[in-house]
Amino acid sequence: MELTASQEFASRLEYLPEIGSTNTYLLTQSQNSADWPDFSVVVTDNQTAGRGRLDRVWEARAGKALAVSVLLRPSSFDISSFGWLPLAAGLAMRNAVASLLDDAEVSVKWPNDVLVNGEKISGILAEVLPDGTAVVIGAGLNLSQSKDELPIPTATSLLLHGVTGFQLDDILVRYLAGLKRIYDELLDLAGEVENSELKQELLSVSSTIGSEVSVSLPDGSSFEGKAIGLDPQGRLLIAMDNPTEIRAVAAGDIQHLRQ
Repeated sequence: MELTASQEFASRLEYLPEIGSTNTYLLTQSQNSADWPDFSVVVTDNQTAGRGRLDRVWEARAGKALAVSVLLRPSSFDISSFGWLPLAAGLAMRNAVASLLDDAEVSVKWPNDVLVNGEKISGILAEVLPDGTAVVIGAGLNLSQSKDELPIPTATSLLLHGVTGFQLDDILVRYLAGLKRIYDELLDLAGEVENSELKQELLSVSSTIGSEVSVSLPDGSSFEGKAIGLDPQGRLLIAMDNPTEIRAVAAGDIQHLRQ
């Protein structure tokens, strides 16, 4: 498949006609940094065993969805700031989707689910390499599914919002160009996002900040509160009923509560 426009933004780009998981493939291949440099990209439109957060399965029929994984080897910051990388990817995907839609509200549900009018169109999974020096950011985007082809009632696709007649390269280049811009900004900031314009951009597209939420943690516990911001590591800050208690969430399932 020709991905000429997207190739301009990747140090290495590999298209796979079919693969179980682009993240698993890139995690395995990227052990050799000489062969797989910073901002290497693997992409398919036929992922047969995709994975989401909390070990959920992410599947779509061939040609119906984009799956793309990007290898990031930050040179100016370490694992202590890696929490900003999936947030950057969520912002990049949100901007890519918004550029295709004329009349829709496109937002990011923390940490990085992209929503169109409150329905999920994209999800992102970040995985750290075993040596802790790099991250693989996997993103899935619903392209041409009909409503009955989507896994949950609250999901949507580009097709359902009238986006048709595109090539995969048309979509992919918007995401990669945006992610490269945001990643370069993160590198310039050395991972210190607090008080930056980038943090303000992240907050401006968030549908979670300011919302009452229910948080389900990986250990099975849960709690409710109001999402009020992001801490210096990109964790979600939750204000509890006790006005002096604020909890920082690094990983969890967030549900927006109706007001």
